[in-house]
Amino acid sequence: MRVSCRKCRAGETKAPTLDALYLLSFMRTVILILALLAAFRVAPAQTSNPQQLFVDGVQAQRRGDFQSAIRDYQEFLKLRPNNLEAEVNLGAALAHEGQFDDAIVLYRSALSKAPGNKGVLLNLALAYYKKGDFPAALEQFAPLHEQQPDNAQVAILLADTDTRLGNPAEAVRVLSPLEDKNSENSDFEYALGSALISSGQRREGIARIEKVAKRENSADAYLLAGSTLLDLNEFARGRDDLEIALRLNPQLPGIYSFVGTARDNTGDLKGAEAAFRQALKINADDFTANLYLGAMLSKRRELQEAKGYLEHALQLNPSSSMARYEFAMQESLSGQYEAALRDLQAVAKADPNWLEPHVELANLYYRLHQPQEGAKERQIVQEISAKQQAKSPQNP
Repeated sequence: MRVSCRKCRAGETKAPTLDALYLLSFMRTVILILALLAAFRVAPAQTSNPQQLFVDGVQAQRRGDFQSAIRDYQEFLKLRPNNLEAEVNLGAALAHEGQFDDAIVLYRSALSKAPGNKGVLLNLALAYYKKGDFPAALEQFAPLHEQQPDNAQVAILLADTDTRLGNPAEAVRVLSPLEDKNSENSDFEYALGSALISSGQRREGIARIEKVAKRENSADAYLLAGSTLLDLNEFARGRDDLEIALRLNPQLPGIYSFVGTARDNTGDLKGAEAAFRQALKINADDFTANLYLGAMLSKRRELQEAKGYLEHALQLNPSSSMARYEFAMQESLSGQYEAALRDLQAVAKADPNWLEPHVELANLYYRLHQPQEGAKERQIVQEISAKQQAKSPQNP
């Protein structure tokens, strides 16, 4: 008897035969193998064509894709170890990405193949310089400068390294002979101006820094010129430079404290207070802002608020005679005469030729009924005043 198949009559597919199942399983296996091969396949350029890897690395480096350049050069060097050009290019890409130690290893390897190569020496010096290892950078820049005494780039880098290492006079010696030919080079003038300022030739340095500031509209240069002018007590001119620096870049480190100091010393107390308060919003540990704002509040008899800022200034710099003097003044105004006396005595001992502490000490001694000590301080005040009078420009 034939058994009818309802599934077949309903249009359903017949069950696959055993051969068909084997074929299907085989095809699936082949597809899986091909997929795995595709997943782990290495591009032909990475295995069979090292030169293409090098070209790809150069192109990636030129368009600013340094990570791709690093990978390409590293793969190339696996296939062509000790290739000088690839080592130098890879070093440059690594240095750009801040991997200075790895770059230095590559540059030194390149130098072992090409001793004295000026380009590699310069790259090595720059890697040390950017890393912040200035003694090692100096070791590379110095011989380069001897080989190329007229090379302005090398001279600038050598001079800046000397200045950072606390040898600004040497930096001036390096740069001065080249200034006539590089007076329009802003990097050169900035390096020379900075070295002059650091070596104590501040007015000569300011002249060059202000020239750069105006030529380049440089906030950094205006800040350096302005802050140096404050040190020379040229407050109005210093304020002009500092206000420009603030307008150009309000994110400059310390700019509000410098501007506040300039405003305070040119009579703009309201503007100074605003600047100091802004400085403290940015950095609550700004010593200058704490000191000046505390002193301003103390003079206005806002003694409790003043005390907080002055105490913090002393915590930040316990050796500061100015901070201790202003704190003593706050104590005196608050009626803490004994404490003020002790602090003023410490200030006078640390800086015996500073007039104001002796004036305040004399007043405190009389207030505390110590007239003999008060008389001694008045005598000291007269002696210091006479010396200052003798040094005054009006006197020959």
